[in-house]
Amino acid sequence: MIAICPNPFRDTECKLSLHISQMLNQNGYKTCICPIFADGKDGVVPEGIETCEVRDVAADCSLIVVVGGDGTILNVARQIHEQPVPLLGVNLGTKGFMANLEPGEVEHVLRAARGEYTLSRRMKLDVALIRDGVEIYRDQALNDAIMHGYGDCIGITALCNGDRITAFSGDGIILSTPTGSTGYSMSAGGPIVEPKADSIIISPICAHMMSSRSFVLSPDSVITIEMKKLHDRRAYLSVDGNSVMDLADKDRIVVRRSDSCTLMADLGLRNFYEIAFEKLR
Repeated sequence: MIAICPNPFRDTECKLSLHISQMLNQNGYKTCICPIFADGKDGVVPEGIETCEVRDVAADCSLIVVVGGDGTILNVARQIHEQPVPLLGVNLGTKGFMANLEPGEVEHVLRAARGEYTLSRRMKLDVALIRDGVEIYRDQALNDAIMHGYGDCIGITALCNGDRITAFSGDGIILSTPTGSTGYSMSAGGPIVEPKADSIIISPICAHMMSSRSFVLSPDSVITIEMKKLHDRRAYLSVDGNSVMDLADKDRIVVRRSDSCTLMADLGLRNFYEIAFEKLR
């Protein structure tokens, strides 16, 4: 089975996704439509389309085609969790660093269905929130984990394997994978890293210090972020764009490389450097 995951707010009336489904069906492949970010209201998914949840069918799929932007791909990756199913993105977003195809190239989905691709293994991060010595939240990030103030300047100390590497007051800090290096991390001044590389990138956000710089660390590093002197100032932890937890003074966020990874289907139409040049010029 091949799951097709449209973002109906970008793929209007799921027209492109239905075209892909029909093309695959005509070539002998079974498909299912699994909308993302849609609750069936306001006509975002046309009536009469039989749909399912991608998390429910991922184990039976050989490929998942995601029709939307990078945010849609991140959402699908979170839903399928550790199922070893390759994702193929069709870009309907504003940048689309993670997508392999543009809308005019969907005929190449048939190549992917036949297995004519190489696997790109993308590292993820395990993220744990520790409060008063107790782990109260755990998550995984394909893109990044962000600690950010709610409009307030907050105090942050970052340690690598127990050694302090930076401490500052500012808007926040980003811990990114190579896949996420072209997202918020890049906008905050962080480096662009090949997505198939293995490293952890730390990028301060608007730090109040002249010597503030990003760090590119070994994938075996264990990073601890300590929240300092929040008091009545509010801050939050966001994982892959989801605002998930409010932070408190003296909270610790521990981040390390995950044992699992996300699989992306690479059809070889263009390399990472071509994509970066095209998207960032």
